[in-house]
Amino acid sequence: MAPSRGPQPLARTLHQTLKAHKGTVNVATYAKGTAKYLLSGGQDRTIRLWNPNVGTVIKAYSGHGYDVLSITVSHDNSKFASSGGDRAIFLWDVTTGNTIRRISGHLGKINVVDFSQEATVLASGSYDATVKLWDLRAQSRQAIQSLDEAKDSIQTIHVGPTYIMTGSVDGHVRTYDLRKGELRSDFIGHPVTAVVPTNDHQSYLATTLDSHVRLMDGSTGKLLNDFQGHVNASYRCRACFGFNEASVVCGDENGAVWAWDLLDATVLQPNPPPRVHDKVITWTEHHPAEGGEMITASADGTIKVWSLPK
Repeated sequence: MAPSRGPQPLARTLHQTLKAHKGTVNVATYAKGTAKYLLSGGQDRTIRLWNPNVGTVIKAYSGHGYDVLSITVSHDNSKFASSGGDRAIFLWDVTTGNTIRRISGHLGKINVVDFSQEATVLASGSYDATVKLWDLRAQSRQAIQSLDEAKDSIQTIHVGPTYIMTGSVDGHVRTYDLRKGELRSDFIGHPVTAVVPTNDHQSYLATTLDSHVRLMDGSTGKLLNDFQGHVNASYRCRACFGFNEASVVCGDENGAVWAWDLLDATVLQPNPPPRVHDKVITWTEHHPAEGGEMITASADGTIKVWSLPK
């Protein structure tokens, strides 16, 4: 984690408002690398590919019969996977808009999907409390592994280089070490809606339904810092790191975007932050290569693109 402090999120100006979906925007995620595109999925069962610079829809993807809850993009941006209430994973070709494959096997809605680094394996987490791993190179349509340690709905997954990290409504963050074949379980004590590791994989953020975001040690499960002030008790929200990992950012259920200093957990100005969405903010994410850009997505049906003032 970089100790230097870059420009803070709330010093940014509104660049675009994307009238993204009819109903809640459940997920909005950037393409990989330097690409200036983002994908969003919503309550209206559609997925949209955006050029956020000009605020236009490049392509719409239809096929889901229920809410779209999760999207993951391959490393080369050629394909993405999505999931939701269908109990199936949809694998899409970005350019053609066609469904390459549909993968079934869960007994409940699929809250989250995430590719491995080379997009050869896909992990999925479901309301049925299981995580399933799928080999996309295999002809078999069966999962290659099912992780069933959770006692309640899986809300979030991160597939790292040598590990898989999951967060569940049962209040645990579970880290599966793929090299050692070991599992470590960190008991947070409240439903976990998002886990986001640092770039060096040494620690991670856990967003939980008790209006806290916690920074946890990735190897010991020790609490390193606790960020609070926002309201997040009922809805799945995603916190993220700010510019250079010097801050933590999270939207709340009142439509405000909060930011804290990573080291001392003080709320960054303005405190309290202004309301920038009409309803709960479900998602915050920084561009993977452009430190000055971030997005917020909301149940008000919009995505807002923020950039550094010129």
